[in-house]
Amino acid sequence: MPASNSPASGPTVPESFTVQAVCVVDQLLTVPGRVGVTAIDKRPVEGPVQVREYGLHGDVQADREHHGGVWKAVYLLSDSDVEPWEPEFGGPIPPGYFGENLRVTGVDTSQLQIGTVLEVGRGSGRRGPLRLEITTPRIPCQTFGDRVGKPRWVRRFTEAGRPGAYARVLRPGPVEVGDEIRVVAVPTHGVTIGRVFAGVDDDEAGRLLSEYMLSDLAPSLVRKLDPATDVRPADVDSD
Repeated sequence: MPASNSPASGPTVPESFTVQAVCVVDQLLTVPGRVGVTAIDKRPVEGPVQVREYGLHGDVQADREHHGGVWKAVYLLSDSDVEPWEPEFGGPIPPGYFGENLRVTGVDTSQLQIGTVLEVGRGSGRRGPLRLEITTPRIPCQTFGDRVGKPRWVRRFTEAGRPGAYARVLRPGPVEVGDEIRVVAVPTHGVTIGRVFAGVDDDEAGRLLSEYMLSDLAPSLVRKLDPATDVRPADVDSD
């Protein structure tokens, strides 16, 4: 499939990229707030990991309503998303440290369009490979800031504009280090993870909504398109 994915001369993505690490929760951490725990502490694991509707086997979503659920089942973050921060951390940032499930290489996740469909690895049996759909950017929260422990982290991470991408599971299947991720379907609206994160304009929102019904979009994305509908509790974070 061609990599061009914008109605004009906008962003492009490669036809495929690669899984660098697969990460699941190591331990639940206690945090202030309504839920009281967070699953942000993720670490790499070996071997194939099964991915189902709510994410990776062995992973945990502490609050599926606001932090996970089917629309945020898998969090992808690229090495190019974390490399700019490495000097501040004194070297390479371990996979999973930012809470990602899949550390990937060879793609700019901010350039992935909402609704892009990905296939991962070869799969097994008659069901075919794991299939994911890009749904919404990660919105950094104070839990993330506390995890990292850097001054003004949430604001600076937001300003950098490289949040990584959430995906939902269209077809369950395994994933492991070294798997190829193939771009198998690209929408035409041109609205990327990066644009949603920065704030779409009316034209972009219109193009997106002309291609998808509201029920086909992540609720958190719908709130981004129409902030007046955002009625989440004030202490809810987004990891």
